[in-house]
Amino acid sequence: MKIAVVNPNSCAPMTEKIRAAAEGAAFPGTQILASNPADSPASIEGHFDEAQSVPGLLREITAAEKQGAEGYVVACFDDPGIGACREIVSGPVVGICEAAMRFAAVVAPSFSVVTTLPRSVPIVEELARRYGCEHCCKKVRAADIPVLELEEKESGAREKIQAEIARAFAEDGCESVILGCAGMADLAREFTNEFRAPVLDGVVCAVKLCEALIGAKITTSKINSYARPRKK
Repeated sequence: MKIAVVNPNSCAPMTEKIRAAAEGAAFPGTQILASNPADSPASIEGHFDEAQSVPGLLREITAAEKQGAEGYVVACFDDPGIGACREIVSGPVVGICEAAMRFAAVVAPSFSVVTTLPRSVPIVEELARRYGCEHCCKKVRAADIPVLELEEKESGAREKIQAEIARAFAEDGCESVILGCAGMADLAREFTNEFRAPVLDGVVCAVKLCEALIGAKITTSKINSYARPRKK
């Protein structure tokens, strides 16, 4: 099967990190088509960046369908443009925030989210409410790092995330932690081993959920809400 994994921002090094995480999680025989728009914001930090990223995201999703993609992952934790993406393709479209929250709710009774900047906290809190996971979500925490610092080895971003995860387990009463940015995709396994508790990355969760939906031959409903856009 073919799964398109689209990073809605224009940071190519982050896309390669996302590709590596997706390919590492995928079953043998699953082909990952990883891409990003060239004209989107370099990082997505807030509602304005989200809105700017959606046209490029839709173009990448459309192009992936023409390449034979059967399912799609939107690799930004804000889950931008998910409804619009579901309207234009038939295969399942999975956002990494929703996938991570669904997975976390299965393996633990509660989770906290560690994201990047404080401005992302209310966005993630709203997504938890939208997905019916508010009761499981103990807290959304910000490590107070710009997204692009995740691509700089000497930025100290890893250490800030590590410290915030430690505080989450110590203070929130959570039993798992979700990494709230696709740029953290390479850290989940390391932190799971370090804290001896589930630390989930949404890219991996979304790829596995997409594989399951494709394998079960479940496609997006076109009855009403996600019907193809009307021609005008």
